[in-house]
Amino acid sequence: MRVAVFGLGYVGFTAACCIASQGHEVVGVDVSRTKVADVNAGRAPFHEPGLADLMAPSVAAGRLRATADPAEAIPRAQMALVCVGTPSGADGAHDMRFVAEVTRQIAAQLARQAAPHDGAPLTLVYRSTMRPGSVRGLIIPILRAHLGPGWEDHARVVYNPEFLREGSAIEDYFHPPKVVVGTADGGGCALLDTLNEEMDAPAFNTFYEVAELTKFVDNSWHAVKVAFANEIGRICERLSIPAADVHRIFVSDTKLNISAHYTRPGGAFGGSCLPKDVRALQHIAADVGAHTHLVDSLLRSNDAHKNHQFECAIRSLGKGARVLMLGLAFKPGTDDLRESPHIDLLRKLANAGHLLRVYDPHVSPTKLVGHNLGFLYAALPRIDALMIDRAEAEAGEWDLVIVANEMQGAPHLPGVPVLRTDVMA
Repeated sequence: MRVAVFGLGYVGFTAACCIASQGHEVVGVDVSRTKVADVNAGRAPFHEPGLADLMAPSVAAGRLRATADPAEAIPRAQMALVCVGTPSGADGAHDMRFVAEVTRQIAAQLARQAAPHDGAPLTLVYRSTMRPGSVRGLIIPILRAHLGPGWEDHARVVYNPEFLREGSAIEDYFHPPKVVVGTADGGGCALLDTLNEEMDAPAFNTFYEVAELTKFVDNSWHAVKVAFANEIGRICERLSIPAADVHRIFVSDTKLNISAHYTRPGGAFGGSCLPKDVRALQHIAADVGAHTHLVDSLLRSNDAHKNHQFECAIRSLGKGARVLMLGLAFKPGTDDLRESPHIDLLRKLANAGHLLRVYDPHVSPTKLVGHNLGFLYAALPRIDALMIDRAEAEAGEWDLVIVANEMQGAPHLPGVPVLRTDVMA
């Protein structure tokens, strides 16, 4: 199969590498010429465990390449995956500019073609998170405007949300918790079924709007679990009750409490999905007149937990204390810094006058791109001066070490007070 992938971020590039590793021909499309150059040179544009090794054979064999020009990808493609970002807008709704622009580019390219390639319409699969109604209310009107009333002869639109977790994205791609396929009539998509035939997971064929809402439900539920666990953890601390014991009893009930994931009291939630999708769901609920008080409280509860961790950190620190933070990315084993709670904690400590340094072997400010780069420098303009290597971490004299992310090969720092923000004892 010949597949075009629009957007070479965490979702798109992981999908591109996984698809190419199965023997398909993949062309990635991205506006970042740095990413394009990296991919074509055999370099992964970001760190994800196993991704560099997975991509190398496909690049060497010519099955995986990248371009900034949609005209190089669309004419021969049988399927196009749209995986561009949908960041939070000023009002909390998803910013759909990138989705709209890529759709316009694809539609314009299809309009220039005399007829659909191979006589079949392009299967246009959207994986970007978007509010229910976006396919019918935004994407299809753009296609119709460029291609006319017979646009269905040129493209078949499918909504196929992804369920990748950073740090285990390759495993999650091949072994997802479920496969959800949204179409106009809810009848599924044969070409996408062929692409996914090796996946052993429950499959659901449904309508666009159901598939679009699925990701909001999942991510908001994960956010609920994190916030709930941390509220219980704070109550435990105030009552001198071991939070770990309460947690162990709670998650033993897999019949009613569902699962252990996202329920351990510890770090605040962050990253590129949970905060922005909770904001967007709040916007949707307000827009349709629903009253979602728990969802409305999630970000406030998460911010309260960030403040709680800051208070825990400074409780025993004198003025100008030397603090080392282990881990900066929002999740261990990745370099994704978008809305990382550890950056918030670091900024609060800096504003309080403490002397800070950070060790995270996966984060290199010079290698970051896009929203990842922008978020880091907007939050911490002095980050280059704060990052140190393992030798410097072990040689330093610290008043406190904050373990934000558990990591293999962490510096050996005997006798130094440690505060773990990734788990409550």
